[in-house]
Amino acid sequence: MKDNKASNRNLTKAKNTKNDEFYTQYYDIEREVNAYLEYNPDVFREKTILLPCDDPEWSNFTKFFAQNFETFGLKKLISTSYAPDSKRYKTPYQPTLFETQNPQFDQKKTIINGKIFTLTKDKSGDGKIDINDLEWTYLEGDGDFRSKEIIKLRNEADFIITNPPFSLFREFLAWIVEANKDFLIIGSMNAITYKEIFPLIKEDKMWLGNGFKAGNAFFSSPTTNDYAEGVFNPNTGLVKFRNVVWFTNIDHGRRHQPLPLMTMADNIKFSKHKEIKGKEYQQYENYNAIEVSYTDAIPSDYEGVMGVPISFLNKYSPEQFEIIGMAEDNGKGFSGGIWDGQNPHCVINGKNKFKRIFIKHRNPTI
Repeated sequence: MKDNKASNRNLTKAKNTKNDEFYTQYYDIEREVNAYLEYNPDVFREKTILLPCDDPEWSNFTKFFAQNFETFGLKKLISTSYAPDSKRYKTPYQPTLFETQNPQFDQKKTIINGKIFTLTKDKSGDGKIDINDLEWTYLEGDGDFRSKEIIKLRNEADFIITNPPFSLFREFLAWIVEANKDFLIIGSMNAITYKEIFPLIKEDKMWLGNGFKAGNAFFSSPTTNDYAEGVFNPNTGLVKFRNVVWFTNIDHGRRHQPLPLMTMADNIKFSKHKEIKGKEYQQYENYNAIEVSYTDAIPSDYEGVMGVPISFLNKYSPEQFEIIGMAEDNGKGFSGGIWDGQNPHCVINGKNKFKRIFIKHRNPTI
């Protein structure tokens, strides 16, 4: 628990200090993307993928999709980076040999301009299309995703896939939704509770992806000395966050797997949770719903509304449950069609509960 809290605190700190330099591991990208390919092997076939907010020379997103260009049957891969001089969180910058040894290298542009990498054909002549065939040039601007230059690339693409800046997550997602694009992006689990984002979850326009292994997200970062104990591993050079998930509107098989549940009576009799075993489920004082503190304690036969933790969305199947709304725990409650604005909390014994998502079974079963 101490490790989890430290990870979450550092994620919040990263957002507040505008430290958005976190590079996703190749294994995590491969594991996530494979979940969509298993569900639909042709999901990316003849499609254009844009990897914005990226750093193609360092990014594993670019490496992964470039190396699998032919396997996935891609039409085009586009990757863009953000100019070092425009980043709010400054770190020492040194252009790579890949850039400096290229005839188009520009000492000034490497600092103030972003770069664009594209992959469409076998440029090297070795009979295959892969990372060796990437072509690059400097962008006209700094590569900000909100610029007309990158918006044009967004409009051309079929998929937007990236690890966007944590500090700009709301704005970045709105930028994607505005263009009605398929997407796969990384963000804080707490983003579910944002008033701009929860409606997308509720209306089944966005859901959680397959997920990081065991819920642990590891990133490389240029900053290594500003983390709590247990968050940065000096042996691997990686930073660990627990409260990070994949958000997407691309279908995958896990979201259609029903959650195995016991009846209310069996939960009360056999639950491993002391708050439930041998006790009655508690009713909220200010709303007609029961409190279910653990996802695995959702009673299979309850026909009414239940308040569950936001972590429930890791197990959510739209065929099994209907999302009704949400209540906050910080006085900034979002109604979601439930609350009258008088009390945005879930109250039991006069005390506010943590964030809760309200759900109902579509077909309660014994």
